[in-house]
Amino acid sequence: MSEKKRKAKTAAGVKEPSAKQPRLEKAEKAAGWLQSLVKQQREDKKDMKFNEKRQRFLTDTEKIKQGSEGVLYWMQRDHRVQDNWALIRAQQLAAKEELPLHACFCLVVSKSELSTLRHYAFLLKGLQEVAKDCKQLNIQFHLLLGAPGEVLPRFVLDRALGAVVTDFSPLREPQQWLNDVKKKLSKDIPLIQVDAHNIVPCWVASPKLEYSARTIRGKITNLLPEFLTDFPPLEKHQHTATRTAKPVDWEQTLASLDVDRTVGEPQWAKPGSEAGMAMLESFIDVRLKLFATQRNDPNMAALSQLSPWIRFGQLSAQRVALQVRRCGKNASESVAAFIEELVVRRELTDNFCFYNEKYDKVEGAYEWAQKTLKDHAKDKREYIYTREQLEKAQTHDKLWNGAQHQMVAEGKMHGFLRMYWAKKILEWTRSPEEALSIALYLNDRYELDGQDPNGFVGCMWSICGIHDQGWAERPVFGKIRYMNYKGCLRKFNVAQFERKYCPKKA
Repeated sequence: MSEKKRKAKTAAGVKEPSAKQPRLEKAEKAAGWLQSLVKQQREDKKDMKFNEKRQRFLTDTEKIKQGSEGVLYWMQRDHRVQDNWALIRAQQLAAKEELPLHACFCLVVSKSELSTLRHYAFLLKGLQEVAKDCKQLNIQFHLLLGAPGEVLPRFVLDRALGAVVTDFSPLREPQQWLNDVKKKLSKDIPLIQVDAHNIVPCWVASPKLEYSARTIRGKITNLLPEFLTDFPPLEKHQHTATRTAKPVDWEQTLASLDVDRTVGEPQWAKPGSEAGMAMLESFIDVRLKLFATQRNDPNMAALSQLSPWIRFGQLSAQRVALQVRRCGKNASESVAAFIEELVVRRELTDNFCFYNEKYDKVEGAYEWAQKTLKDHAKDKREYIYTREQLEKAQTHDKLWNGAQHQMVAEGKMHGFLRMYWAKKILEWTRSPEEALSIALYLNDRYELDGQDPNGFVGCMWSICGIHDQGWAERPVFGKIRYMNYKGCLRKFNVAQFERKYCPKKA
């Protein structure tokens, strides 16, 4: 492919990850058509009701504190203004009581190798767009610095806010933040959680840990007619706060963060809801028709590329599902395959992390998997690599090295190669525990969509057999599903991928 073609721009106004690009249809729609269509769809559904099954009260009190001066949406996982059920609910409650509406985000930077410029730049630049959108809608947006348990209850007290609405994450740290806030929040202030990330709320889809996609698919599918609905618009709030939010210097805030700046921002993914919608537009226009037949080929641009925006909540998975269904009527096979991944498989990962506290440990695997991994833990490995060697893509396998290099450079890896990549780490390290630890470290440090249930479950599936079954027993893997280089040769042009991504020897 020529260098000129590689640098072709997408509708998002940013470079696509390099891969063979299909030709655009001759009669192209004007860029931005989807944003306009979605805006009209929201207006047409102004009277769409909020399904109260999406929310749960985390406190005994359910009524907004009388004499209060506002309602707060505590944004954690879903960093967007429109298509956000938690913010919609907060606005409804504030409007009913004729109170101002506030939104806040608590910025915490963990002292960790996983705290990188790549992730925090995407997060903060997305929040900058949120703050701008809030201002236009007469909503006060506050950036609070510090752990939620320390800063949020104090902020609620200082501003005399009468209710807190927040979104949902199944992960350990956000769950802990939620408990910390609940303990310190005044007992007469309701704390309401709305699952704004899943189409079917996690606690509604299933009350227990599901074994596999097979066991949850029917439950989710049966509930889609109730929950896969349009969104009403978030409208200009009619009640103005007397105390406004402190202005945020976004550039200075990002510059001041103690993060690893050697892991930089990828060029292909522009942060924010607007860019996420543009990437969805390009998927519908260009790549969706290829998804059914070519999604497992890393050399083809057939995937949605939406995972960073969904991971940071800058784009609603529900909005994606609605538009792909409506606009993909001539690609029904692709639509079905994509909805299976976007809805069933993705929401299964939230189920796993919510109902399994050991979602990132070998001890969190099924008994059969733990046993087979233990039985083969001391099997002879043909190759043994350290974490540093793997991180620097210094293995004998050019395909693996290429995938690792792409992840480090671009902040992404093709879905098919993610499975191969993780399984080889199991094969080339001293124990399953070490393999899982290294895979999660690399995924969460370099993938733009890392530190997410999808990543935890992807590594657990590859290394620990989660949501899978036992296969023919073999050395090292035991009964865990095996993948090898020859299998990849049958799937796609491995040499082409290696030429593009495998680091050249010095």
